[in-house]
Amino acid sequence: MIKFKIVVVIFLCGKFSLAQQTLSLKDAINIALQKSFDIQLATNNVAIATINNDKGVAGALPTITANITDQESIVNINQELNTGLKLGRKGATSNNLNANVVGTMVLFNGYRIKTAKNRLNEIEQLNKQQLLAQIQNTIAAVQINYFDVVRQQYFIKTIEKNIEVAQQRLNIIKTRKEVGYANNADIYQAEIDVNARLQDLKAQQLQLSQSKTNLLNILVLRADTSIFIKDTITVNASITLQTVLDALQQNPDILTAKQQITINELLEKETHALRMPTIRANGGVNFNRNQANGGQLLLNQSFGPFISVGLALPLYNGGTIKKQEQVAKLNTQNSKIQQSQLLNNLQTTAVRAFNNYKANLDQLMLQQQTMQLSNSLVQLTVQRYELQQATIIELREAQRSFEEAAFRLINLNFAAKISEIELNRLASKLGIE
Repeated sequence: MIKFKIVVVIFLCGKFSLAQQTLSLKDAINIALQKSFDIQLATNNVAIATINNDKGVAGALPTITANITDQESIVNINQELNTGLKLGRKGATSNNLNANVVGTMVLFNGYRIKTAKNRLNEIEQLNKQQLLAQIQNTIAAVQINYFDVVRQQYFIKTIEKNIEVAQQRLNIIKTRKEVGYANNADIYQAEIDVNARLQDLKAQQLQLSQSKTNLLNILVLRADTSIFIKDTITVNASITLQTVLDALQQNPDILTAKQQITINELLEKETHALRMPTIRANGGVNFNRNQANGGQLLLNQSFGPFISVGLALPLYNGGTIKKQEQVAKLNTQNSKIQQSQLLNNLQTTAVRAFNNYKANLDQLMLQQQTMQLSNSLVQLTVQRYELQQATIIELREAQRSFEEAAFRLINLNFAAKISEIELNRLASKLGIE
């Protein structure tokens, strides 16, 4: 396995939750996986889907209901019996007490219950795939922001190197002035160059602080948390495009899209089952008690169990079920189109990321050679300048070449790393390193 490596040491002095221990990439990923709000939400969605994936929610279990009604009335009674007896009373009171416990269970409804249970199971699996996708996205975000901090610190090291050269040049000019070989204009220009580099350093330190804050945000840590990082950017140069394209079929987003198709197909079956008859079994216990202080019937009380079977057959509902079936079929077609579109987009993203990855790798080796030459050139030019064999313009040009070469190298390395992370995310191969 070929790997390109740039060693960069970062010292962000202060404290960290691990009591001055180095924050490694593994630590950062672990913290993000534990604290990420997006992962917490996705985990809760899995828990919700798991709770809902139940026979009772699907309607496979009986329902039992207890009802009680107690009615007190004041009535005026006026009755004539067939015997010729007449009864009448004003302001008579009566009490009507009804109580029952009823159990209902669906015996058949066109297999809607079985289909609904399968759909709930697919929804649970869909949420699990969405959780896996969020985990991959979170790990990718951590790695990108983590290595961006490494990149920014490398820029600082490069600027500090240029400051050293500029300061060395200033010291040489001061020494020359003491023996009469330089004037104040040379000193002023050298001091201006040193100050310019110091300003660049301040600006780069601000950029590093912003990158660190972005990383802390991904880790869900306080923005003022101090961290200590010591790491390198290492690019794996052995990834092949075909491996990534083959792995796309197991991408959580693709699996989620497939499960959405299955869910919509099950919804089609559930909708079609609305045309089928529904058979319910009912059973329970009734208690009735009517009591009055006027009229012919002063007390009527009954108690006992009952059982029944009911049949409901949909005959006509304005064509609603037919329209619902048509909509369900179109939703299934849409989910299939969305899956194909998603796969096409992921393949396009993978090819683009791989092209960037290869292009950056192709430039890295050449740029590493350029970096070594630029470093040697600066050292040689400083020595020649000290011996008055090189001009100040040559030295400043050597410094500029060194800085540009260093910045280009770290940017290429970082860009290649970003492409590597994206390819691994698409292939669902990101993990805790």
